[in-house]
Amino acid sequence: MTFEWKLVVDAADPHAQVEFWAAALGYEIEDNSALIERLLGFGAVSVDETVERWGRRAFSDLVAVRHPDDAVDEQTGAGLGRRILFQRVPEPKGGKNRLHIDIHAGGERRDAEAERLVGLGASVTRFVQTPGGQWLLMADPEGNEFCLQ
Repeated sequence: MTFEWKLVVDAADPHAQVEFWAAALGYEIEDNSALIERLLGFGAVSVDETVERWGRRAFSDLVAVRHPDDAVDEQTGAGLGRRILFQRVPEPKGGKNRLHIDIHAGGERRDAEAERLVGLGASVTRFVQTPGGQWLLMADPEGNEFCLQ
């Protein structure tokens, strides 16, 4: 048996995080506006739980990116494949990530890709070289570590 899944990342600013990761991975920001409008109409959510972003209504405290080639649930706007959901939490990030994303740019493109990611708000933490390979340890705008290979 297999299951659909998504990676959920806690964030101080989920909208800024989703913009960074959409640009970093070439993913699309999910459009949940049709679902939100239905929920507003039913009174299930209030306008205070939403924001205007990207020319449409979005949830205030959570938003996701999805792979552009994966299917989408037309009723909710949620991706049905590879996706990352960012949810607002009150506490700051503490300590090293126990789970992280590896971006595989390829050795010949790694430096240019690192420069692009830094331009998007990432930072380079350190260069790692082991007998098994080499990569850059980087951090997204909220300090979540990821590797660029």
